[in-house]
Amino acid sequence: MFRSLKRFNYRTWFTGALISNVGAWMQSTALAWTVLTVLTDNDATALGLNMALQFAPQLLLVPISGLIADKYDRRKVLLVTQSAMGVLALVLGVTVTAGIVELWHVQVFSLMFGVVQAFDMPARQAFVSELVGQDDIANAVALNSASFHGARLIGPAVAGVLIALVSPGPVFLINALTFIAMLVALVRIRAAELQPSPRGAKGLGDIVQGFKYVRKRHDLLIIFLMAFILGTFGLNFPIYISTMTATEFQADADVFGLLSSAMAIGSVTGALMSARSSRPRWTFLVGGIGMFVFACSLAAWVPNIWLFGAALALAGFTAQLFMTNANSMVQLTSAPEVRGRVMALYGAVFMGGTPIGAPIVGWVADAFGPRWGIMVAAVTCLVAFIVGAIYWVRVRRDDRMSRTGTLTLPPPTESTNIVK
Repeated sequence: MFRSLKRFNYRTWFTGALISNVGAWMQSTALAWTVLTVLTDNDATALGLNMALQFAPQLLLVPISGLIADKYDRRKVLLVTQSAMGVLALVLGVTVTAGIVELWHVQVFSLMFGVVQAFDMPARQAFVSELVGQDDIANAVALNSASFHGARLIGPAVAGVLIALVSPGPVFLINALTFIAMLVALVRIRAAELQPSPRGAKGLGDIVQGFKYVRKRHDLLIIFLMAFILGTFGLNFPIYISTMTATEFQADADVFGLLSSAMAIGSVTGALMSARSSRPRWTFLVGGIGMFVFACSLAAWVPNIWLFGAALALAGFTAQLFMTNANSMVQLTSAPEVRGRVMALYGAVFMGGTPIGAPIVGWVADAFGPRWGIMVAAVTCLVAFIVGAIYWVRVRRDDRMSRTGTLTLPPPTESTNIVK
């Protein structure tokens, strides 16, 4: 399960990322609570707009960000992006602590942070293969997810307590400090032990190759469609949890943080379960999003906050089954020379839909109540489940027919390495 941690480079990366991820979750919690309760009067639409500003650049900048991830040294790209995000967190922390923050300040910060994230994400995702090599990509991706959501156990709870005791400002300042851990890790990585992928991008003319590559891969198109629906409407949990906490259960920031941590328990479990498998599985991918629909429906209508926390844990577990297996499948089956551009496209599809979904979910929560906001996730992800299930059934049927000699299939591609 933890075989990637035997490598010095990945172990160093994992440690730095874990510390940085704690800060990231602290910032996410503080940002949502600041917008919802400090700068507005429980305005879920404003919170949705803020999320849209943060994730829109991933969609708009995908051609350039993917090209950079494939053309330049990914470690150097990450040194730049991680430094920039640390500076942005520091500036916001000073602004909030000084008591001069306004809503437009937070919106500008979210937009700038999103621009940097747009370049950070594909380079970070593709860099994993350089740390561990092709054989351990699936395990490393799963452990990355466990690190990210393990930090979610700590970050939101700590942020909630700090907000309740002091104010949101120090939370942003602490997050700025955690970026130092990631920078130290990147510097300490042994360049001689990296396994760099071939550089398949040389200029702007190579941008379209990533699009053409994905267009020819039906399996990737199905994964991208499912990820788009989940990312656009299903994963707006800063809105779901904060609005349910503040308006439905009449609770404070510390409870908001604890509920976010409850969801992380399920997410970590899902990531570790995926790490046990050497290959991503369509079973987990389709089954995960199907169970996510059930978890969201449960979360929308439970009568008390304790059952809501349990439903969030189930939602975290099921969503993580899908996300970890989808990420591994995309990386493992993509040609190394276009992996950065494919991962940029995947990130744009997965998170780039947030500018569409978050304002819609926020408006529904304002107009009809937070429970109906969660039902938007359940209904739309049901569509994703149906699409994935139909494709999965057809692939299994064709596979059985090919083994019995009743169907002639084309020569196998890289995607045939995937466990059904």
